[in-house]
Amino acid sequence: MPGKNSVVTLRLEPELRKRLDGLAKAQRRSRSFVAAEAIREYVTVNEWQMEEIKKSLAEADLGEFATESEVRRIKEKWTASRRARHERQRTSTR
Repeated sequence: MPGKNSVVTLRLEPELRKRLDGLAKAQRRSRSFVAAEAIREYVTVNEWQMEEIKKSLAEADLGEFATESEVRRIKEKWTASRRARHERQRTSTR
């Protein structure tokens, strides 16, 4: 039912519980609120990822693959971007 929350019990390592409590205190929220937010975010991200994987598999089943030139173009784009970023970092630390 919408609006009704259910109770979930879970076990946490002592260090993780301590970190969770620290976040809750810093945010002036309850441990339960912070944990629910973390779980909500985790579920959202993983649902999206699983959906994208399903779409990719469906494309692969249809034989829809990137061509060799498309892969090369993307690789060069990312490699050039990384090289440029590395060069900027290197020159800014001198």
